[in-house]
Amino acid sequence: MNLSLITSLFLSLLLYWNQIQYSQLIGSWQLVHFDGMEKIVKSPQYQNANPMEKASMDARINYRLENTVYKFEEGDTLKFTDFENQTVVQKEVKIELVEGNMLLIHEEKGDRLAKIVEFSGDRMVLQPISKSSATGRLIFERIKKK
Repeated sequence: MNLSLITSLFLSLLLYWNQIQYSQLIGSWQLVHFDGMEKIVKSPQYQNANPMEKASMDARINYRLENTVYKFEEGDTLKFTDFENQTVVQKEVKIELVEGNMLLIHEEKGDRLAKIVEFSGDRMVLQPISKSSATGRLIFERIKKK
């Protein structure tokens, strides 16, 4: 009985220590990889494309990477770039970091969830949670202040 109580306390402490705090997220994060890139590069459309078409697809991938930045601000605000109709748009949403290292993102169109599956001071891996599709992981690196 005492052993199970000690084990439970130990696991609770371990979960608490592994819980990311919102203050650790504050700052700007650059998208450096998304699993969708691999799907595109491995697709028959890409594989069978001529060099000019491949260059065009590569340019779109790089454009997406270069223009996707998440900025977590004090309080509960996330500012980020998104793409709508092939255009970069700026968005600002309310966000919560909930139990289990889940980001709850409150948008006009409804709430979205993403799990932080890996986190260090300079790297964050998000796994969007969606009923409709498996979008794959998003890998971000912290933008260092100059």
